[in-house]
Amino acid sequence: MKFKGDIGLFLLLVATFLVYASAGNFMKDFEITWGESRAKVLENGQSLSLTLDKSSGSGFRSKYEYLFGKIDMQLKLVAGNSAGIVTAYYLSSLGSTHDEIDFEFLGNLSGDPYILHTNVFTQGKGNREQQFYLWFDPTKDFHTYSLRWNPKSIIFSVDGRPIREFKNLESKGVPFPKNQAMRIYSSLWNADNWATRGGIVKTDWTNAPFIASYRNFNAKACIWTSSGSSCSSNKSPLSSSTSQSWLRESLDSKGIRKIRWVQKNYMIYNYCTDYKRFPQGFPAECITSKPHKL
Repeated sequence: MKFKGDIGLFLLLVATFLVYASAGNFMKDFEITWGESRAKVLENGQSLSLTLDKSSGSGFRSKYEYLFGKIDMQLKLVAGNSAGIVTAYYLSSLGSTHDEIDFEFLGNLSGDPYILHTNVFTQGKGNREQQFYLWFDPTKDFHTYSLRWNPKSIIFSVDGRPIREFKNLESKGVPFPKNQAMRIYSSLWNADNWATRGGIVKTDWTNAPFIASYRNFNAKACIWTSSGSSCSSNKSPLSSSTSQSWLRESLDSKGIRKIRWVQKNYMIYNYCTDYKRFPQGFPAECITSKPHKL
């Protein structure tokens, strides 16, 4: 299902529908896609675990596709020596011109921090990486990783703290993911050819099996199918209440200050400052989007 035209028109159309809201049940909202019994739904649908061993990893995806939404998921990552392991949690459509919004957690040797890798694909093109160290140990407890995707921007957040914003700059010629519905995906897999120190450090299989855990999925979003929006089948109309405020929100001054703090203290890579990678000039969004000055 595709919409074209300005943002105001889209919002007017969406206002006739319901936002789908789910407090989250992994039996109801997700399906195991690979890994067989390595992926397990637990606690009557309240939690899920993915396992990686030397034979295979595992993964799952949402049963529904979404076009705009606020998606929250709590994860507890693989503990101990997680070098070579990647836990991916992302939104994606299909095809060679797919859109995608990525969280990827790159494992490391015991005692070294995970690297949180983020990326945005539009019309099949990515290469918009930003990477961060986290300010806590993501293996000791669950933490909330959120994506707020609306016609204005994409906001990546950790425990309610925004860490990255990708703005809609279509007026400046920068494609923005707004026409393709996306599913939620997650997977736990071996990527020791590149994930840790460029592939120098390999996975230590004596520590297997490796387990990542999930709970407290929450979505405020519109479900899309090939025939249109299933939101129209819900009972309560979308109004101006706070329940769908994410659809119109952009970063306020407090949010910008939080991003500045993260970027100043924990950002370790930003494609928009990689002169060696872009000797002929930075991508258009790096030039036209005002940076959050530190």
